[in-house]
Amino acid sequence: MIDAVRETGLLAARRPVLVMLSGGRDSVCLLDLAVRIAGADAVSALHVNYGLRDASDADELHCALLCERLGVPLEIRRPRRPERGNVQAWARDVRYAAAAELAGEGDIAAGHTATDQVETILYRLASSPSRRALLGMKPREGRLVRPLLNFTRAHTAAYCLERGLDWREDETNELDAYARGRVRAELVPALRRIHPAAEQNVISLAELLREEAEVLDELVDGVLGDRDAIELARLRELPVALRRLVVQRLADTAVGHPAPGTARRVEEIEGLRHGALDLPHGVRAVVEGGVLRFEPQNRGARERAPL
Repeated sequence: MIDAVRETGLLAARRPVLVMLSGGRDSVCLLDLAVRIAGADAVSALHVNYGLRDASDADELHCALLCERLGVPLEIRRPRRPERGNVQAWARDVRYAAAAELAGEGDIAAGHTATDQVETILYRLASSPSRRALLGMKPREGRLVRPLLNFTRAHTAAYCLERGLDWREDETNELDAYARGRVRAELVPALRRIHPAAEQNVISLAELLREEAEVLDELVDGVLGDRDAIELARLRELPVALRRLVVQRLADTAVGHPAPGTARRVEEIEGLRHGALDLPHGVRAVVEGGVLRFEPQNRGARERAPL
């Protein structure tokens, strides 16, 4: 396993990397691999104790002891849970914000596996149908790396057992309280019953579509260049599929994150003569002087030119 991970180039000797460490089998496996490949001096770890489970403090202690054993400095964060809102989204935002703060110029490593990849694609496909849903997670997105995407949870468990590494089990992963838990407990097993290679087929499809997405991105680059806006007359001349891609690119860039579903509103957007249209995921389409651009909805009214 270590040779296969090393060959990806996502972990390299003496290249600084911060490992997001939950204490589960995948992150424990990842931390050990990072130390063996990059060297303990290049590795640091982050554990976020959300305080959401009775076992949270025991998870934190486990991570501290593991890092001490491997000679890795560990940063522990204990954020205060918000009284309302999406707890999973809050936890994700806290985790990645802390990682970005601590990693400096180094990489940030997440323990996402092939098993997570399948669950992510199925979840996105059900909850937000778009081209992005089928692309899955990339091995590298900026400084974020996922060295374990070619391995399943069974592989990481076997690695930990071989290396004599203990891990913690999060019982909430098996509950159906959250949509992802239902995907794991119900949908993935159902697909296995339909075809034993179902999970690998999903992963292979995602890899194929990511390669094709590079070609589509080049087409969008040819239309937009380095511009963050487009003339509506020019947009309407494009084939409808390319129109959707262009609109989606502009919206994603404007808000700094994927804004799924914008492309499906292309007819409404190109129908604007002069004004603004608020869209999901905090995106606003603005047309002025026959030119279409996008902006975040939270921009103050005084920051925008009168419409």
